[in-house]
Amino acid sequence: MKLLVFTDHHGSPDDLRKIAEKIPMADTVICLGDFTIFEHEIEYIMGKMNKLGKKILLIHGNHEDEDTVAILCKHFKNLEFIHKKVYKLGNYLFVAYGGGGFSTHEPTFEAGVKNFKPEGKKVVLLTHGPPYGTKLDKLSMGYVGNKSFTAFIKKFKPVLAVSGHLHETFGAIDKIGPTVVINPGPEGMLIEI
Repeated sequence: MKLLVFTDHHGSPDDLRKIAEKIPMADTVICLGDFTIFEHEIEYIMGKMNKLGKKILLIHGNHEDEDTVAILCKHFKNLEFIHKKVYKLGNYLFVAYGGGGFSTHEPTFEAGVKNFKPEGKKVVLLTHGPPYGTKLDKLSMGYVGNKSFTAFIKKFKPVLAVSGHLHETFGAIDKIGPTVVINPGPEGMLIEI
């Protein structure tokens, strides 16, 4: 399965054009949030993403409100809001958690995955904020990612964990054990799983 994953385009027409160019090569398209600047023109931008021609699995970032995105997604046939959900697609389970990006622990996420069972399927973790202790969250002051996400990765060993939030690490790729972790950036990255 080939994923097209993007994050933090903040409504940039250039980034949306580059994403659109890659859409035909993808089986599944995923947006990891921060597709606006504090919800400015949110309906317009969501409309643009809706017109990209394929269903987009979507979580919100720290620039969007969870409830607003959930309501608006109901008006766009190609946008599916999957925050706090386990989305099944073929032999894969996509565990999705949006928003945040500023905390080292996410108790709501931890409670939501407490009884998670992979059921023999391959797992993909989708978050807006990055996991702790990788190239994805290392800034000049040290690691700033989320330890709750790292704990999930160490326990369940997803085949892939993708996140955004930190513009400084766009394009970064690393590993936590066998799990590949990636910040795909605003132009989108094609990832084979």
